[in-house]
Amino acid sequence: MLKLSTKSRATTLSVALAGTLALSACGASNEADNAGGGGGESGGLSGTLVGAGSSAMQAAMQGFIAGYSSVQPDVTVNYDPVGSGGGREQFLAGGTDFAGTDAYLDDEELAQAEERCGSSGVFELPNYISPIAVIYNLDGVDELNLSPETLAGIFNQQITNWNDPAIAADNPDATLPDQAITPVNRSDESGTTENFVEYLSAAAGEAWPHEVSGDWPVAGGEAAQGTSGVVSAVSGGQGTIGYADLSQAGDLGVANIGVGEEFVAPSPEAAAAVVENSDRVEDRPEYSFAVDLNRDTTGSGEYPIVLISYHVGCVEYEDQETADLVKDFMSYVVSEEGQQAAAEASGSAPISEGLREQAQTAIDAITAAA
Repeated sequence: MLKLSTKSRATTLSVALAGTLALSACGASNEADNAGGGGGESGGLSGTLVGAGSSAMQAAMQGFIAGYSSVQPDVTVNYDPVGSGGGREQFLAGGTDFAGTDAYLDDEELAQAEERCGSSGVFELPNYISPIAVIYNLDGVDELNLSPETLAGIFNQQITNWNDPAIAADNPDATLPDQAITPVNRSDESGTTENFVEYLSAAAGEAWPHEVSGDWPVAGGEAAQGTSGVVSAVSGGQGTIGYADLSQAGDLGVANIGVGEEFVAPSPEAAAAVVENSDRVEDRPEYSFAVDLNRDTTGSGEYPIVLISYHVGCVEYEDQETADLVKDFMSYVVSEEGQQAAAEASGSAPISEGLREQAQTAIDAITAAA
């Protein structure tokens, strides 16, 4: 399995929070003796948290924020879905309190995180699990099966027509049109791209000769900004195919992906299954719970094109208010209530009890500088 510790990320910092998700409610606050660590149960907190990052995580963040506002009505949580690379960069530069990212920090970023957060370092919590769907828009084809090698050939632009023999072999009962394929990829540095490319690299063998990166490696095709841009481009074309978080697929066709001897449809359950059978990345900081996904699994019912979004923040913040707010919000995020709110908003797979307990150890460690 391929690890991402050598990821290359060249990202333009987004300064404006034009796309910010913000949810604020004002109400009478309840006095509490203790703040943080209770998933919002303590009540009585007030202030503002600022985060930025993964656009694939946008719907889930809306769910987290809406649910949290019901237990902490005087806390405002802002989240800018600028993309994973931009979110990491803003956080490391000190512009946000936390980041949402579809790829964990690489070695260079971990060094920057120590400069930002001090010797206590960062936490990386896999709080959002969702399939990356291969979406397509092709009249007359309601169901599509794609083996890893065929999928790689399409996005590597070696398979250029929908009636290609390789696609026909995966779909013997389908009537495939004589129509050009238009692959759509992300134009921005993206954790979704990185996860998708990592899958192709692990599962498709020689059919995908490119290095793993958050920047799309194949010239040509059509490029679009963000998850919403890819979905819009696929929807607006004909014979188009792209990749996006399943929660954003809408009415587009969604391909089944070859796993072992079967073709598996993306679902929260199938995504959770592959995560449960994957290992934690070794040689990381104490509170980094990065997962080394088993991309080339042949397990029945497992869907390997999975996106894990991490919440990244400091273990030690400069002021007590920020530490309390981050601690309380993250406790809500990993709680059963918070995970259910995200699942209802985005179709994600709630994290397991084991992942919840693991994350809580990091959350309990969050503190303010003396």
